Amino acid sequence: MDQPPLIPAPTNPDEWKQWVDGLKKDREESRIRLAYKAENYLKPEFEWMQKCFAFGKVMLFDRQFYNPAKGEFIVEEWLDQQERDFGGLDALALWQAYPRIGIDRRNQYDHYREVPGGVAGLKDLVRRIHARGVKVVLAYNPWDVGMRREPKDDAESLADLVGLASFDGVFLDTLPRGAAGLREALDKARPGVVMESELALPIEAVSDHHASWAQWFGDSEVPGVMRNKWFEQRHQMHVIRRWDIDHSGELQMAWMNGSGIFIWQNIFGSWNGWNDRDKSILRSMLPIQRRYWKHFSQGDWTPLVETSQKGFYASRWLSDGVTLWTVVNREPKATEAFIQSISNDGATRLFDLVKGIELDHSKLQIGPRGVGALIALPGRMVDSEFQAFLKSQAEVLKRAAHETTKIDCIPVRIPHCLSTSHVSSQSTKPVSAGTHKVVSKFRVRECGEYGHAIFLYPSSPGLHWHRLIERHVRTGKVLVETSEVTNTQFQKFLKESGYKPASQESLLAHWLDGAPKPGDEDNPVVHVSLDDARAYALWAGKRLPTEDEWQLADIPHGKVWNWTESEHEDGRTTFSILKGGCEWKAVGSDWYFDTGPVGRDWSAKFIHFWPGLDRCETIGFRCAVDLAD
Repeated sequence: MDQPPLIPAPTNPDEWKQWVDGLKKDREESRIRLAYKAENYLKPEFEWMQKCFAFGKVMLFDRQFYNPAKGEFIVEEWLDQQERDFGGLDALALWQAYPRIGIDRRNQYDHYREVPGGVAGLKDLVRRIHARGVKVVLAYNPWDVGMRREPKDDAESLADLVGLASFDGVFLDTLPRGAAGLREALDKARPGVVMESELALPIEAVSDHHASWAQWFGDSEVPGVMRNKWFEQRHQMHVIRRWDIDHSGELQMAWMNGSGIFIWQNIFGSWNGWNDRDKSILRSMLPIQRRYWKHFSQGDWTPLVETSQKGFYASRWLSDGVTLWTVVNREPKATEAFIQSISNDGATRLFDLVKGIELDHSKLQIGPRGVGALIALPGRMVDSEFQAFLKSQAEVLKRAAHETTKIDCIPVRIPHCLSTSHVSSQSTKPVSAGTHKVVSKFRVRECGEYGHAIFLYPSSPGLHWHRLIERHVRTGKVLVETSEVTNTQFQKFLKESGYKPASQESLLAHWLDGAPKPGDEDNPVVHVSLDDARAYALWAGKRLPTEDEWQLADIPHGKVWNWTESEHEDGRTTFSILKGGCEWKAVGSDWYFDTGPVGRDWSAKFIHFWPGLDRCETIGFRCAVDLAD
């Protein structure tokens, strides 16, 4: 089909039938031209994706998914919240690496294998999600070419991880389709593993990709048709505009096309939560989609049928003698309209599936930017089970909200204590007391800087350019040490303090038999977490400098990034600002974390996960002491 990913519809209703007839003709010709085979859609192990209407994504570092105090995932509580907010998930993508990957040599697969509990912890995490009836999808980052390489190619490495942890699908980050050989490798690893592309999937790849994103599709005023869904109705699509505040357009596109929604609120550390109205709409949609999934994947679909009101549009789905209309209201006010010329004649009964009530006519009333559903079914099918479904839908509607205000999560700086010592035996640089203008440079990434990502374009923030952030900060009189704490100094701290953190994964991973390697004694200690660094500083009567004190002290460039006393939390993401750059440089992709030598004004936002991954070969620390004013 020589059509865009979203085929716009004509404005004039008189042209709709001819337009649909043309789409049907185009579809048949394209199937013949491509010698299309639907074999993969006939396999029962892949059928789950046809029922996958609510596909969520979680950052593994999200503090509502992982509890750092307990060192464990809190899966059940998180899924319960998704149930309350959206009506539950059918699948969940576990996001592991970006925007942290690149800070050291650990690759995308390491970020899965080194979650809390290691491989066993990953397998248990997937098991717990499966226990809730939710499929689990891993993320594949094809741009990860500069980190430690696996002994196998990516297709085999993905297949190994899929088989190891029992993943159900692979999300193809930044890709329009999977590489040759990936489908075969996944089939060998586990039956029914779905590939889903982020970018618009070419129609030639629909045969072996059971799903794809409908990302940033621009709809026409009259709802258009998603090309891949039209070409192969069993192909699932998930509509997403991740940075939008109003998700009604996504919901309506999915509803008119019998497709799913991708739910993503913590976007790489930037919070963009759904408003109450859109959550309410989805809670009403999902039970209908799940109950009548065969209508949407295998029924007779007419994209546009006649209604009595402009701005009020309907798709018709016919299966097994039951006709279902999915309806949208484009207007910012409540609207009512009739759908075609049908009525309740006793033999055929009509019901409003959103409100859970029977109708004697085909008129629906739909709220601002809302959705509706009308069903016509034989009277013999109106049994107790169907009545229970109607009652359940009516209960869902009682919780409906209409508020569209965006609620922000503002990161808050965690306060720090003053040092108990006021002298340092190390070489230091002074910072004077007072208010200072600090201009810091960040590379723009989707995690944002101190706050969340700032949107320069309608669909996304501009990325990878350098943003200057000017802040006025007040400091006391501080001495910042000019060199990092060394391996020898940290070894002394361990011996004298008996420090043993609860989680010791990756702690001092560069040491040999519990001691620095010969020749490494005076190099900066690395493979330490922020709390490890704080523990050392407290033992020494010192503290870590803030990122502003670090910059104001005009510290000479060292070998490794430095932890600073800059921890922030917003209830979902915890991060610190690193200073100083490092000798090692990640190459091969702009998606990697900042590395290499940088100026003293350069700042990098580092998102915390858990100690095992936060302890990196490129991050050390130095200390500071407070002086009396």
